[in-house]
Amino acid sequence: MSIGETLAEARRQAGLTLTQVSQQTRIRESIIRSIEQGDFSPCGGDFYARGHIRSIADVVGVDPVPLIREYDEEHGPPGGMRAAQIFEPATPIKIREPRPLHLGWVLAVAILAAVGFGAYHLVSTHGQHSSATAADAVRPEVTPKPKATPTPTATPTPTPTVPKDEAVIRVTAISDCWVGFNSPTGQSLGQQTVRAGQTVTWDEKNPVSMVIGNPPGIVLTVNGKPEPMKAGQVVTLNINPSSSSPVTIS
Repeated sequence: MSIGETLAEARRQAGLTLTQVSQQTRIRESIIRSIEQGDFSPCGGDFYARGHIRSIADVVGVDPVPLIREYDEEHGPPGGMRAAQIFEPATPIKIREPRPLHLGWVLAVAILAAVGFGAYHLVSTHGQHSSATAADAVRPEVTPKPKATPTPTATPTPTPTVPKDEAVIRVTAISDCWVGFNSPTGQSLGQQTVRAGQTVTWDEKNPVSMVIGNPPGIVLTVNGKPEPMKAGQVVTLNINPSSSSPVTIS
């Protein structure tokens, strides 16, 4: 039985329609229908085809590993994938990369700090010496005045600034994973492989669905708030920046 026939039979046994599978995986019905018929050309490449197979298999209740192995035997292993196939977003996604701190600036700041401290120490020592000499020469009688006890004031705790109508999504990979974004209509906006130890940030102002492969292998925050990841091959998050609860799991 082929990959498509296996997925189609599992869908029928689960009592699901193409529309229901499409709604749960955020994959268009036409693509699911083509996959069940053994045609993977509408997927847009081997990387996307493997991701679609994982998503559909997770929904219909079959193990995706043998299906991916069969796909690799027919179309070649993942190592043959071109770099251009890994991440080609239809809509550019802004990724903020950390800027390296130049060593020259660090040394300059350290030297300025040392010079400033030395000058302050020299002026303070000279002032104390001059004051002591003047006090020894003339010692006027001074009546001590009671010191006023300062009233303690409470320092307000700063509240972290959360962007208005914007979702700042940050993914830190513990192990290799892949992340995809779809529009609310199911259109693919792009996918990216995040390697272990890498951190990637997206700024989203419009509602999107975020599909995560290998969710236990990442740490995810939205607007600085950690989002728990459930076990499984694939997890889909619905992110709406303008909502009071911007993240829901489908």
